[in-house]
Amino acid sequence: MGTSGIGTRWMMPLGLTIRVCPLAKLPQCIDRNPPSRLLSLLTQGTEMVRPEKIAAEDHLLLQMHDIHRPLHGMSAPAQDQVARMLQFARDWASESKGDLLVHCYAGVSRSPASAYAIACALRADIDERELAQQLRDASSVATPNPLIVALADDLLGREGRMVAAIKAIGRGAETFEGTVFTLSL
Repeated sequence: MGTSGIGTRWMMPLGLTIRVCPLAKLPQCIDRNPPSRLLSLLTQGTEMVRPEKIAAEDHLLLQMHDIHRPLHGMSAPAQDQVARMLQFARDWASESKGDLLVHCYAGVSRSPASAYAIACALRADIDERELAQQLRDASSVATPNPLIVALADDLLGREGRMVAAIKAIGRGAETFEGTVFTLSL
């Protein structure tokens, strides 16, 4: 793996924050504390307008269903999407101007999985289990999408440790919509 490859053990500067929220809470999160970058993970056709406070180049929209394996007629999370997400996060971390806000429709599966994957990508010095526990401590309802986690695990060369760590924290509490939470790195 080269120095610019996805699997590179890259360390981000400390003091960055990833915030996670559901789509319904996006306007509140943006108004209260505008992030420097926004990552949206939504099913194609979900209505979403990029907030005015977020420049087009600071927004990445990835369209995928919240599914754990390919299903006919649905768009499963794909390796190229996870690679784009990780590079978007690395670019954000190198600028470190403000928070990264990550959201999906409910804020329970795709966005927590993405936040965890980003944390693992940017903090190679921290054990996957520790980061998974930080996620669980921040959100009792987070149930990270296992396909996003598995794809990131593969891209980052974590040899199944990310997948195992998420399995170890278990499924989050049942909910229709997640709460806003942060991961401080």
